Amino acid sequence: MNLWYALVELLPFEWAASGGMYFMKNALLAVLVISPLFGILSTMVVESRMSFFSDALGHSAFTGMAIGALCGLADPMWCAVLFAILFSLLFSFVKRRAELASDTVIGVFSSTAVALGIFISTLGSRSFTKFNALLIGDILSVEVSKIALLAVILLAVVLLWIFSFNKLMLSSIHPALADSRGIKVFWQQTAFSAAVAVVVTVSMTWVGLLVINSLLVLPAAAARNVSRNVRQYHLFSLIFAVFGGIAGLMTSYYVGASAGASITLYLAAVFLVTFLLRKVRR
Repeated sequence: MNLWYALVELLPFEWAASGGMYFMKNALLAVLVISPLFGILSTMVVESRMSFFSDALGHSAFTGMAIGALCGLADPMWCAVLFAILFSLLFSFVKRRAELASDTVIGVFSSTAVALGIFISTLGSRSFTKFNALLIGDILSVEVSKIALLAVILLAVVLLWIFSFNKLMLSSIHPALADSRGIKVFWQQTAFSAAVAVVVTVSMTWVGLLVINSLLVLPAAAARNVSRNVRQYHLFSLIFAVFGGIAGLMTSYYVGASAGASITLYLAAVFLVTFLLRKVRR
């Protein structure tokens, strides 16, 4: 971290000065790790037409947090991660076996998860207020150990993309064709769902449950407006996600607003600009 702090001190901001404001320096590093995660996953979320899947996972993670708190765990995040992974596995199984559209299955799981989370968190007439922070998030509270965890997750997602992207893409676009070519569609989709579950759960505390879904949709949605091929699609999604993350963090610091909401608004603005550019190019 000393190397990171030394690099940040080169920036022309008062919070970058040596010897203080470490929470902001840690938040900037967290954003530089989280943003690429959302940028990479966003492309497959959009192509798989699972835009609301991350929202359902957020609800399941909230339920996991409530269960962890009920059990008295020091860090209920790990319970939330486990619950979200189990949630994603069950979703993949039901989606494969049920003769229902994906959005219907997502709706069933999402409503069930949020109801269960609220039921558990308010059980015994307990107050819900201690969970309010999960709804908005606070990137400035990120810990160094959690940044390291995010870096490991980023590396795992990159490796997943390197070795399985073509299979994932074919499985999402044409499952029958993928199956005919010997691709294990169920396990490909399950691996992707589990990756999204882990990213959403770990970052929910800092991004906020209310806006986390938009971070998995807007980068790729904006990238589709201006991309001419798959390589540009991924590159633009990554660039837009990083830009929105940095700009949103800076804005939230100087105006005192939610970082997650600020990032989302920047990404929405990027989508609007790219949409208009697409219209002009036509």
